[in-house]
Amino acid sequence: MIAVIGDIHGCFYTLVNLVEQVKQKYTNIPIYSVGDLIDRGKHSFEVMDFILSEEIIFTAGNHDLMFYHFFKKPSTIFGQSWSYNGNEATLKSYEKHEQELFMHINKIKEAPLYLDLDDCFISHAGISLYYKRKLPKNFNENLDILKSFIENDYYDDYGVMWNRDSLLNIGKLQIVGHTKHKDVYLDKNANAAYIDTGAYARNKLSAVVVSNNEVKDILSTETSLNDVI
Repeated sequence: MIAVIGDIHGCFYTLVNLVEQVKQKYTNIPIYSVGDLIDRGKHSFEVMDFILSEEIIFTAGNHDLMFYHFFKKPSTIFGQSWSYNGNEATLKSYEKHEQELFMHINKIKEAPLYLDLDDCFISHAGISLYYKRKLPKNFNENLDILKSFIENDYYDDYGVMWNRDSLLNIGKLQIVGHTKHKDVYLDKNANAAYIDTGAYARNKLSAVVVSNNEVKDILSTETSLNDVI
């Protein structure tokens, strides 16, 4: 059994509240995140620091990779895009934390693009239905076949960073963020849970508790105004 947190987007106080809620109800279960830890909210530095100190495992989100590329590979499409995707609050949060900034972006570089766990399959935006025509019919018998597609296409519109298409049913539960919903949305046809519930948009931050490819519980906390005002 694990817990997976949706897109945090710099909402530190909200994140702390949700993690405390998870720990109180489910003692000692591993906690993961679908990425987009930074940008938009006011406290990206604090979010990254907390995620690392709590040993929360995360898959990289598109905002996280834009942050990394802006400083390390500024000529790439990710680096060039960051200025148009809410980076102002992130830069402000790191004004007095230059040393930690470069440690944090190195941690983002090390983050996986996906996690194929016993309990579920985690990525930021999910495996697009686009791949149905590219994969053999029995691909779900060995999901390792997805690795090359994910790594080669992550910068494309249908890749796991940016995908807004319907998701492919891969034979196990996909947990994704990126596409915002008012509440956690369970897509039965795709066997997927969308868990970005708009923390930065003053809605709430959500987590799902998952066991054996089933959502067992949904936990949420309303966005703390300290994160967005």
